Amino acid sequence: MIIVTGATGQLGRASVEHLLERVPASEVGVSVRDPERAQDLADRGVRVRRGDFTDPSTLAAAFEGATQVLLVSGPAGAESHVAAVDAAVAAGARRVVYTSHMAAGATPAPLFAPAVGHAETERHLERSAVASTALRDGFHATSALPMLGRGVETGELRLPEGGPVCWTAQDDLGVAAAVALTEPERLSGTTPPLTGSELLDMDEVADVVAELTGRPLRRTTVSDESFLAERMAAGMPEAYARLALTFFTAGRRGDFAATDPALADLLGREPVRLRDVLAAQLGVAAPAGA
Repeated sequence: MIIVTGATGQLGRASVEHLLERVPASEVGVSVRDPERAQDLADRGVRVRRGDFTDPSTLAAAFEGATQVLLVSGPAGAESHVAAVDAAVAAGARRVVYTSHMAAGATPAPLFAPAVGHAETERHLERSAVASTALRDGFHATSALPMLGRGVETGELRLPEGGPVCWTAQDDLGVAAAVALTEPERLSGTTPPLTGSELLDMDEVADVVAELTGRPLRRTTVSDESFLAERMAAGMPEAYARLALTFFTAGRRGDFAATDPALADLLGREPVRLRDVLAAQLGVAAPAGA
């Protein structure tokens, strides 16, 4: 049985849906924090069990009978992800697929805070006594709009200097995960960056949002210190504000700027554009041919 964690999240659900196009529902199980939210999957014949990375004691039952486990990474951090790898091995899984991040391979070391944990989990996977694949996913395209903060409402985007980002649609990454689980010869070990085909910095993201909404969006570059102060004044805890800042410091170094044809090759088409993801989030139509 193939077990997919986080199946009620965007990437987890996309992975399950594309997996179900390839294997019968009876061969798929999901591990979710709230089984009620996965009732529709249960109705389709998918095994649904409670599993929570922050409560490793739940994972033995969630992973029972697994031949492969897709660990969809979340905000819990490296310690919980490492524990989930160990739980998959203990359950008898012969292979673990992990959704890592393109910046996990940044040198000399990742600056983007979540990528530090991804790199640690990748190292643990390499030491584990099972076959494994670390999917170095591109930066999730649905993150671009939240990065703008209140800028869409106020008309002014106040952010530090950043860098180009290879925004990547989670549905496309769900295809990659399904391929990794069903065609391991195509994706094994640590993958190249699985990314979209275009690079856009936050100025260009703002231009796309302004075009889609028909409302001007002025970009003002602020210092790192001002960004932290403004976010904390707006009620963001300091730890989260500093984590958000690492997106810009890593971007300035180019940690999100790698593009690779690997994802397009898997899809057999060009990856979904950021413009189309933003249009869906904003509830507007993307201009044809734009």
